[in-house]
Amino acid sequence: MADKPTKGLADVVAASTALSDIDGKAGRLFYRGYDIHDLAGRATFEETAYLLQRGKLPTREELADYGQELVRGRELGALVSQNIAEIAEKQKPMEALRSLVSLAGADDPDKDSITPEANLCKAARLVAQQPLLIARYHAARTGGSAVPEADDSLSIAGNFLLQVTGRAPDARAAEIFDECLVLHADHTMNASTFAARVCAATLSDMHSAIVAAIGTLKGPLHGGANEQVMRTLESLDQSQVAQSVRDKLAAGEKIMGFGHRVYKTEDPRATHLRRMSEELSANGDPKYYRMSKDMEEVVFETKGLYPNVDFYAASVYHYLGIPTDLFTPVFSVSRMSGWTAHVIEQHADNRLIRPDSEYIGERDQKWKPIDER
Repeated sequence: MADKPTKGLADVVAASTALSDIDGKAGRLFYRGYDIHDLAGRATFEETAYLLQRGKLPTREELADYGQELVRGRELGALVSQNIAEIAEKQKPMEALRSLVSLAGADDPDKDSITPEANLCKAARLVAQQPLLIARYHAARTGGSAVPEADDSLSIAGNFLLQVTGRAPDARAAEIFDECLVLHADHTMNASTFAARVCAATLSDMHSAIVAAIGTLKGPLHGGANEQVMRTLESLDQSQVAQSVRDKLAAGEKIMGFGHRVYKTEDPRATHLRRMSEELSANGDPKYYRMSKDMEEVVFETKGLYPNVDFYAASVYHYLGIPTDLFTPVFSVSRMSGWTAHVIEQHADNRLIRPDSEYIGERDQKWKPIDER
């Protein structure tokens, strides 16, 4: 008899990948062999997306060409443009993104091909379009229809802040958000990435696989923790943070943003996000950074848990002026680089992903006519 399956496929190796790796005991994360501590604050998000999708860090000329490809690729198709207002009226952010990416696939010129060349083109378009989809959705739901024109001198990060907030970001804010995107770009076989690969393994197209990933990220056990962290911060009295957290923990409540299924020490991404939160707080209201520090100390003292990537991301995004209910969509802007790279990798060396299951239902049942039941 086969070994009893582990619940949630814990510790089961589901695929081989050259994209990212984690050392959970040491608290280290790598993209294609590069330590995240080496990349964060040094490699741009565009360089990181190129690294993940195309296998190496780009030269200056390659990065310039990729940048032009992103500029050309961010134009939205007719179906998206025609339907975004109605979608914004009827759907919440992650639901809307699921719909909009699906519509974008219908207008993609390479939609009927999964060749390596077509996949690279689609991957670049998806990375370029995701920030604009969010900005256009946000404008539509808040009573507008237009967003500021993209500034070709700005990065993806800079243009996102420009188009969502309506204000040109200062250079340091754009750099900080760019670093956030790098930190979230990929993270081995998380739930949404696995969903994308399962879909891609059927030889379905890239947009279908990305819709599967977005639908998976929408679930509160995967996405949404950074939003919940911010909601918690906003609900607490600053002077009573420590006691409030102790009371919640004593009552068996979970404090979002702490602990991780893989990391046994501090999430390396949290190290950078804590620093960025502190820096941004110094230029405005330090309230949420200080509250976060108080929460971190109490949770570690009480439960021995470290903050994960979601915890300080909440206050960083808040300080950057991003609406709280767009925090999870922001995650998709970054992770689009990793999702698309995983689809490319799956298609390049494919086998249908078809795990077994353990049957736990009734056996030897006998059918009876309906009048005898």
